Amino acid sequence: MELTERQKSILEKLIEEYVKTAEPVSSGILAKKHDFGVKPAMIRIEMEKLEKAGYLSQPFVSAGRIPTDKAYRFFVNNLLERKEQGIDHKKSVRKIKQFTGVKEDRPKAAQELTRIISELTSSLVLSYLPEENLFFKEGWSQIIREPEFEDSRVFKSFARMIDSWEKDIIPEMNFSGEIKVFIGKENPSQKSQDFSTIAGNLSLPDKERGMMAIFGPKRMEYDKNIDIINSIINIFSNDF
Repeated sequence: MELTERQKSILEKLIEEYVKTAEPVSSGILAKKHDFGVKPAMIRIEMEKLEKAGYLSQPFVSAGRIPTDKAYRFFVNNLLERKEQGIDHKKSVRKIKQFTGVKEDRPKAAQELTRIISELTSSLVLSYLPEENLFFKEGWSQIIREPEFEDSRVFKSFARMIDSWEKDIIPEMNFSGEIKVFIGKENPSQKSQDFSTIAGNLSLPDKERGMMAIFGPKRMEYDKNIDIINSIINIFSNDF
């Protein structure tokens, strides 16, 4: 199914609303907050079509709808395409640009940046310096505030995923300088269908490579988080 411009707009706004609230989104809410040029009944029909096409799901009868992995992937691909065309939304990166870490001390700088990113993204952030074989992990206190992790089983699954990335995945990954976004089942670790990861390489002195990743629920702010990790990569590449 090829989406119409109206369907794309409805899907994008629904995802943005769900990211903010973590609650299923109804056609009434969308009609109240956004002008799609049609009546609420037509928005509901469009949402039904999006559900049949696999972009939305309805967790409960008579409830609103939530985005699926397919919807998030569509959203992220469009986001990355817009950024390639030069449309950037630099939100919450002033603190990064003002970074004053001891840049001649790689571990200290990496640890400080990891902490800064976890605060800006409200996510768990993992950075890796291969030459020193050092990992820096920040953000547990941030991530547990997300409503998804009120379920202890979800939190345990998330912790196992982080452990898998640290022990098995990050040391072996080569991103060739590109940012990678793994959504749900796309994650290389097992039992990660509820989470997303944004990861990228860091260019370090002496042609070294480091790596940094942002982890959170699929309901993460992809736009902001991609901008933030891009800013970090630029700091390491140009200012270190």
